[in-house]
Amino acid sequence: MKNKSILHLDLDTFFVSVERKEHSELNNKPVIVGGMGDRGVVAACSYETRKFGVHSGMAMKVARQLCPQATVIKGNASTYTKYSKEVTEIIKSQVPSFEKASVDEFYADLSGMDKFFGINQFASELRQTIIKESGLPISFGLSQNKVVSKIATGEAKPNAEIVIPQGEEKIFLAPLSVNKIPMVGNKTFQKLLNLGVREIKTIQEMPVEMLESVLGKAGRTIWKRANGLDDTPIIPYHERKSISTERTFGRDTIDMVRLHATLVAMAESLAYQLRRGNKLTSVVSVKIRYSDYQTHSKQAKISYTSADHILIPKVEMLFKQLYSRRLLIRLIGVKFSGLVGGNYQINLFDDSEEMLNLYNSIDKIRDRFGEHSVMRAVTMGTKTIGRMGNPFNGEPPIVLAHRKQ
Repeated sequence: MKNKSILHLDLDTFFVSVERKEHSELNNKPVIVGGMGDRGVVAACSYETRKFGVHSGMAMKVARQLCPQATVIKGNASTYTKYSKEVTEIIKSQVPSFEKASVDEFYADLSGMDKFFGINQFASELRQTIIKESGLPISFGLSQNKVVSKIATGEAKPNAEIVIPQGEEKIFLAPLSVNKIPMVGNKTFQKLLNLGVREIKTIQEMPVEMLESVLGKAGRTIWKRANGLDDTPIIPYHERKSISTERTFGRDTIDMVRLHATLVAMAESLAYQLRRGNKLTSVVSVKIRYSDYQTHSKQAKISYTSADHILIPKVEMLFKQLYSRRLLIRLIGVKFSGLVGGNYQINLFDDSEEMLNLYNSIDKIRDRFGEHSVMRAVTMGTKTIGRMGNPFNGEPPIVLAHRKQ
């Protein structure tokens, strides 16, 4: 197999860096970005706060107690999106193929570029270009696969770079803590610690079967990653601007209970798709086609979100405003647009810990048992609206040729 060169780029403490660029008085001071309410959650924190034990995802209340001198800022998703796009454009103009993993994280395939110039030098120059043009700090790891490169970036931070030469993956990984392996969360980390496994080196020395017997199928993946083996492909980047679903009724209807249930089911399904694809929406629209084929739609701008409890009431409200003709309805549709990549982090500006935990749990069940394993009571009995597959896997959307109009 030809040697691959996979670059992983990650903007350092991205939200904090953007705030500092906009407000230079925050430089070198402890800064926390996240939800301001009683139950808010930390979305990002500067390195200065970390020595006090602050980390992203913790309750804001706890973070303020640990580091009372920190400046706390409610994040601004549209500003962060603007900077994220700027960096995306720079990368797009320089590399043959790249993947945007989230609002602040990218992979690029530089394989074969050494025919023209040294890959290491190219990666360094790309990083300097991003720093110079965007004014934001960024780190990178470069190796022959995504996992090793991502771990290397973590080791390089803040604002630095690490190259792992071919064949040295295991040596680089050996001394690191096992929780540096992507997909080793707190629970798995505890299990490994209970086994006396603290460093990646220990996993490298274990037979794969042993890890599988403790961790199941995930054990094999973790063992491979610990040994620097990974063949996950780069998913080329396509900007997906919107996501929508519509339903044509077999028989035109005026049954409000059924219409309402269908709308809620659509909004719920699309919101789940957003969360699965690490996306947030800022524009909600509802469409109605009457039995005489006249079609009307209405949209509303909202703060970036992927949360059912914000999106469903918005959809209901738009439908109420729109449905004025008291005619039979042939089709209804819901669309979320103005999308940004921003995973849960940006949601942390508005949502409480309980809400995030609730969505996390529901989504985990759906990921495992299918989208219809958890449904709102009101949507029971609606024909299937969910979709298989992830609409944000970077593939351009499939056009549904057989759709009824």
